[in-house]
Amino acid sequence: MIVKMKFLSITGPKTDIDRVVNQYLSKYEIHLENALAELKSVQNLTPYIQINPYKETLKLAEEYMQLIPSDRQKTAKELTLDESIAFVQNLDSMMTQINEERAGYEAEHNRYRELYEKIEPFLGLDCDISTIFSFRQIKYRFGKIPKEYFNKFQNFIYDDMETVFYRCHSDEQYVWGIYFCLREHVSKVDAVYASMHFERLHLPDAYHGTPQQAHAELAGKLQETNTKITSCDAKIQNYLKEHTEELEAAYNKLSALSENFDVRKLAACTNSKKETFYILCGWMSEKDTLSFQKEIANDPNLFCFIEDNDCNILAQPPTKLKNPKIFKPFEMFIRMYGLPAYNEIDPTIFVGLTYAFIFGTMFGDVGQGLCLVIGGAILYKMKKIPLAAILSIAGVFSVIFGFLYGSFFGFEELIPALWLKPKTAMTTLPFIGTMNTVFVVAIAFGMFLILTTMIMHIINAVKAHDMEGTFFDQNAVSGLVFYGALVAVIFLFMTGNTVPGTAVLAVMFGVPLILIMLKEPLTRMIKKRKPAIEGGKGMFFVQSFFELFEIMLSYMSNTLSFVRMGAFAVSHAAMMEVVLMLAGAENGGSPNWLIIILGNLFVCGMEGLIVGIQVLRLEYYEMFSRFYKGNGREFKPFLKKSK
Repeated sequence: MIVKMKFLSITGPKTDIDRVVNQYLSKYEIHLENALAELKSVQNLTPYIQINPYKETLKLAEEYMQLIPSDRQKTAKELTLDESIAFVQNLDSMMTQINEERAGYEAEHNRYRELYEKIEPFLGLDCDISTIFSFRQIKYRFGKIPKEYFNKFQNFIYDDMETVFYRCHSDEQYVWGIYFCLREHVSKVDAVYASMHFERLHLPDAYHGTPQQAHAELAGKLQETNTKITSCDAKIQNYLKEHTEELEAAYNKLSALSENFDVRKLAACTNSKKETFYILCGWMSEKDTLSFQKEIANDPNLFCFIEDNDCNILAQPPTKLKNPKIFKPFEMFIRMYGLPAYNEIDPTIFVGLTYAFIFGTMFGDVGQGLCLVIGGAILYKMKKIPLAAILSIAGVFSVIFGFLYGSFFGFEELIPALWLKPKTAMTTLPFIGTMNTVFVVAIAFGMFLILTTMIMHIINAVKAHDMEGTFFDQNAVSGLVFYGALVAVIFLFMTGNTVPGTAVLAVMFGVPLILIMLKEPLTRMIKKRKPAIEGGKGMFFVQSFFELFEIMLSYMSNTLSFVRMGAFAVSHAAMMEVVLMLAGAENGGSPNWLIIILGNLFVCGMEGLIVGIQVLRLEYYEMFSRFYKGNGREFKPFLKKSK
């Protein structure tokens, strides 16, 4: 069901807008429209421009909300605006102080980490490093050299050079060490080492003692700074944990007020000689509208006008669905296709009934149906997934048809069939011969659904004041009369009755087809538009003839599409028969229960998925295509409730 809407224009003094929004409008769901766009005919309107005073504080609150667990229990605590702002500001001040302290420790930690990593390759040096730094006549270079070049250097060059290389560490790629030379030879020695791809590493003079001692000292400092950083993090987490309720309450208050303040984006202002007024336009349900009117009746600074003439409203009314709880999950399918327009029929209940019923006919099994019911119910209770609820409801009809088919986890003899066995039930029809009964019933049911969707199309067309869609379309009155007559003739033939009133039936067939063929010129004539036929008459009749031929084919293909209902009912029984055969459960044999369990799980999962998709296909292509457009726009309340 689509909730009835009213279009409201709300106005009052510009300075009073916050009071109105927070005191009145925040209690109701209202879908706001852009007042400037909606009131184009009104002169001297200007946008309502004002900086949001809650924005910066709300941004801080959002940042700190991200630091607390998302799965926390929601708080019921409330704070005033002043309390909320004061709390967030105090929290930010304290957090800034802790973060600055943490940043200092982190910078110190990074400095120690750098020194730690630089000295690590030279741990093999057994000498006070500060002594090396004090050399005056001897030059030194810390660094690394690729291993392949070091071997060449050591074998062919080293003995002829006036240098000493002290090897400290090596791995698969590099050799780390220090080379020494006299001051007067440093240029020549540096050049030779550079040719060997020696990469110099500059060590600061911040080390004390041997590299091992410096390394151990730095490790202690790293641990110390890391402890201080962890302590700062713990302070933040502990404080947030202790004040989670206050933070969430402040965030909720600021978020609501900020969003309410933003109604200005959709408001317009009008100037008078004495005072400036705001104007808000939007949609509200009839129920909320009545309550809102009663509440503001005695407010001298607030005026509300309800527009009754749809011609004065530019925006299309938004769609808000309201359905019984059991059909609520099926709204998912409606939203997937597109929400109904405001003046359309809400097909949710129709989809809920037909989807579950057709699913049951195609997947009739008591045991597997119970699995779907229980599994879907548990999943919906845990995760609130609409598809799980749909699966559970469809499972109920699977159980019902399982009793009608006499099927329990594929066993066909455990319970008696209350109606028929899909595989073996046959019906003899005139002119056709013997045919599976399930197929016959499926086609008959499909005809019924097609006629039903035609009626729904006519209702939608009447609501939309669509003359062509009401009388002359293939799904309109003409199409309904033709297809209804066709169904009646088929029924009479199949039941062995003589077709009465051949002339009448000829009229019932012929006249509707002629009306469908001439729908465009007839519509133009009724609406007094000229010319009645655009373009050449010959081309029009040729085109209309082929369109009529296509329509006839669509009637036939749409009807035959419902054969799949019977096909899946039969295939389900056949698949379970294969499972039982593989398990050795035929002819009273001793079954392999593992194969039976796994087979049932496989069939339940695979066929359940396929059947679910096929039923949805029938809904969308065979039924929705006849009466439903789904071009509505969703009702989106702009405001958050605040107290």
